[in-house]
Amino acid sequence: MYPLDTYFNSVLLLKGLLRQFLQHMQMNVARWGTAAQSTLFYDWYTQNALDGLSSTCSHTTTQTDPWWKLDLMKMYSVNRVTITNRPDCCESRINGAEIRVGNVSSDVFSNPVCAVVSSIPAGATYSYSCRGMEGRYVIVNIPGTSKILTLCEVGVYVIFPGNLATGRTITQSSTIGTWLGQQAIDFNPGFIQPSLSCSSTTAQTDPWWRVDLRYIYRVSRVVITNRLDCCPEQIDGAEIRIGNSLENNGNNNPICAVISSIPAGVSSTYTCNDMDGRYVSLFIPGDSRILTLCEVEVYGEGPVLKKTFVKMNLKSSSSLSEPGMRVQLLSQLQPALVERGFSDVMLQWSQPPEKEVMRKEAVPSECAQINTGKLKRNVS
Repeated sequence: MYPLDTYFNSVLLLKGLLRQFLQHMQMNVARWGTAAQSTLFYDWYTQNALDGLSSTCSHTTTQTDPWWKLDLMKMYSVNRVTITNRPDCCESRINGAEIRVGNVSSDVFSNPVCAVVSSIPAGATYSYSCRGMEGRYVIVNIPGTSKILTLCEVGVYVIFPGNLATGRTITQSSTIGTWLGQQAIDFNPGFIQPSLSCSSTTAQTDPWWRVDLRYIYRVSRVVITNRLDCCPEQIDGAEIRIGNSLENNGNNNPICAVISSIPAGVSSTYTCNDMDGRYVSLFIPGDSRILTLCEVEVYGEGPVLKKTFVKMNLKSSSSLSEPGMRVQLLSQLQPALVERGFSDVMLQWSQPPEKEVMRKEAVPSECAQINTGKLKRNVS
């Protein structure tokens, strides 16, 4: 059987590897943007290519160099693009289509080509690797005369690496409507429907938002995305705090940075210089303040395993030389630590308690038996 220390460290290592796997998530960001196309054929609307239904499609008229353009509202590193061809007829119309990724909106044909579609069977979905090409716009166009561009579904997949906040528990001081705290870590910057993609408190004194990373991490930076639709000044003066205490809802932890301002729809990065902490909070001091967050990203390394040795003097009528009494004492200390926010803690004796006789100064003839021992505390 492995020693308890070895087993505990192994569990943390496995959790860390699983965490790294989960953090590198691939998301379809296509529906977070808005689409346009060169021409419209009846009610075959541009947005039909983003509705998740292969039975509804976008469609241009017959023209020279038809195109369809998706504005992702911010620049992404695009891993791959998927295209679903129409199922009912005319599958060859997509042949020769070019997929482009770039940052030029006015001249769509000047953006670099990710891939060229040779053919897609009727109703099929094909994936095209873009190898991390960066751009705000994804364009599908067909060069030539008398062409028709029909798209029944377009997916744009982006890899989000290393966000420690992903999937963690969120708490905020209050919630207005559907602006839930968890929406600040859903990858969606909320440029289209902020009420379903951003978090927001009500107007209150000292509003706050907090993510529990569950373990202690060494945080290198925090990225905050501000809302695009209005009120960018609401974030002004927000404090980013990192630490292990839940005192004052975590708002007494050390400050990583103070946000002076973030323009509407912009993601700003704040360096935290490897601060250690389990909790990352945003806190705005003042009356009648509203805290709105469209995305919070936390980057760093960990979990960090900390070992702390605590020397204790314990007055006991029972003998702590008995193993059963020592186990009972640890079971009593454990919930006391949990109440103080240390839920991921393992206690064990690093050496057996030793009995000492201490003489009272006032009454030299009397003595008290004091059990002393060292506790080793592993905190993750």
